[in-house]
Amino acid sequence: MSAEPTILVTGATGTVGRLVVAGLLDRGARVRAFVRSPQKARLPPAVDLVEGDMSRPDTIAKAAAGADAAFLLWPGYSAGGAAQVIDALANHVPHVVYLSAARLQRGESGPMPGVWAEVEAILQNAPVTSTFVRGGGFATNTLEWAEQIRNGAVVDMPYPDAARSLVHEHDLADMVVQALLDSTHAGRAYVATGPEVLTQQDQVRIIGEVLGRTLRVQRQSPEQARAELTESAGEFFAEQALAYWASLVREPERVSSDVQDITGHPARSYAQWVHDHADNFAAPS
Repeated sequence: MSAEPTILVTGATGTVGRLVVAGLLDRGARVRAFVRSPQKARLPPAVDLVEGDMSRPDTIAKAAAGADAAFLLWPGYSAGGAAQVIDALANHVPHVVYLSAARLQRGESGPMPGVWAEVEAILQNAPVTSTFVRGGGFATNTLEWAEQIRNGAVVDMPYPDAARSLVHEHDLADMVVQALLDSTHAGRAYVATGPEVLTQQDQVRIIGEVLGRTLRVQRQSPEQARAELTESAGEFFAEQALAYWASLVREPERVSSDVQDITGHPARSYAQWVHDHADNFAAPS
């Protein structure tokens, strides 16, 4: 890879994608961001914005032309169309880093079933090298409690004892950047977690400690949770999420050392994540 590689970043305006862009710029790379609306991207001036859509492989091919590597963030819960997009990437870039999801129970380290495993399989069969950064539970997903915490002291959830090793988005981005710029990571799969396993009840307690407030959890019936999740994210996601949370009561997720092994720094704690996002949980003045 050249001293100033050109890296294509999909999902560049998302939580992880923005950090990947910033990390690449800090490392001296040229960044090309694949975005739907350049006018709304709000990315640094040094970033080359390329307009396109994942549903149109011709636009991803145009964006990938001449790039040295690409970061792939696949949208949604279906792998439909992924083969065409990956084929377009493979025709132009030698290496793809894919943000996947990890199955972390019973000592497993493979991808979560469903879209993540399907996209990984497509990449493994494509004429391109790849690196998989498999995230555990994203700490940022606990922002779903923010409205309840801003407006009160009670958080409703169906499985308070479900235990996860939540990963900070900065650690995900740091691993992705390293995998994009260092060819020794080609052909590897890594698991990104936080440094500890916390129940959802523990997570709420930590939010309260950071905010200087006393918060409590109220157990929600699975039926009520299913109805709310189905309305917001669809029936398929609701069923998958509830089944997984229930399993985490019996078999908590594990912790991986891959963040430190790949980036050279310890994984950030959930308490650190809450400090970084405290404004999202703060009660209205």
